[in-house]
Amino acid sequence: MDFTLWDIVRNLLTGLQWTLALSLVAFIGGGVIGLIVMTMRISEKAFWRRLARCYIELFQGTPLLMQLFLVFFGVALMGVDISPWVAAALALTLFTSAYLAEIWRGCVESISSGQWEASASLALTPFEQLRYVILPQALRIAVAPTVGFSVQVVKGTAVTSIIGFTELTKTGGMLANATFQPFMVYGFVALGYFLLCYPLSLSARYLERRLHASA
Repeated sequence: MDFTLWDIVRNLLTGLQWTLALSLVAFIGGGVIGLIVMTMRISEKAFWRRLARCYIELFQGTPLLMQLFLVFFGVALMGVDISPWVAAALALTLFTSAYLAEIWRGCVESISSGQWEASASLALTPFEQLRYVILPQALRIAVAPTVGFSVQVVKGTAVTSIIGFTELTKTGGMLANATFQPFMVYGFVALGYFLLCYPLSLSARYLERRLHASA
């Protein structure tokens, strides 16, 4: 089968859409779980702090590729049929949550202890202190590193091709084998990642400068 330039670009755009979709799912899901883990990490109870720390160290201390294999093949060993899309989304979500939890913990702990003491004097519960006083201030600090980490999430989707998820890298590999033009195909693949990541990198730098200037 002969592929025209448009055929190659059209197929790569489809792969790019799946890369974007996986990135969004992983980032949103990872944000929700990461917020829970971060709350556990700063809990007054030692059990929750240790549990959150083990969770974070597990996913930060092992390669994403290994986590993908464990999710994809581990769930299958339990007799559950799992698709590459679900396995990729689950593994990348857990990976993202661990890093976001640690990023946000650092932002929360950068807030002066006087803010906790002042809010405690208003008879607020620890949860209310966190929600109404600490998090709004930490959010300002967390925006830039959070947006910056989103670049790593997008690039991390490339690893999911190893379990058969047809995102941008997997699509590029299939087209390179079919067209015998790997340089051109992978050049387009690199361009696709650049178009996704560069605006995020610029946004992170802009937000960091703006928030630092207004601090």
